[in-house]
Amino acid sequence: MSDLTIAVGESRFTARWEAAAPRTRDALLPWLPIRSTLIHCKWSGESTWIPFGDHRPDVGFENHTSHPAPGDLLIYTGDISECEILFPYGACSFNSRVGQLAGNHFATLVPDEGWLERLREVGRRVLWEGAQEIEIGEAS
Repeated sequence: MSDLTIAVGESRFTARWEAAAPRTRDALLPWLPIRSTLIHCKWSGESTWIPFGDHRPDVGFENHTSHPAPGDLLIYTGDISECEILFPYGACSFNSRVGQLAGNHFATLVPDEGWLERLREVGRRVLWEGAQEIEIGEAS
């Protein structure tokens, strides 16, 4: 059973909310569906991100990490860099131009057949073809 659906072009994923981040989940639910642009964040390694600028949920740090695994979704809610959702597809150390960051690990992709290959293809497309449309919504 999944809680979220994620679409990037033709690639589809499902994700589960992280039980260790209930305040972050509650803060993000009103944002859904999120329809935005996914761009590459070379300074963090193999990852993409959704920028939100100064629009940020007021939850502080919860279940936070700087080293997410592929398919771990993080949201940075701090104040030294802009708010963003990090969507890593490979080796990642979460950073910005001001240095290392930690984001709230709020959801994780549900593994299914070929999920990692599709995720890596999303990263390749964003890196080599440019920004891609993304939608994150509640699963029905």
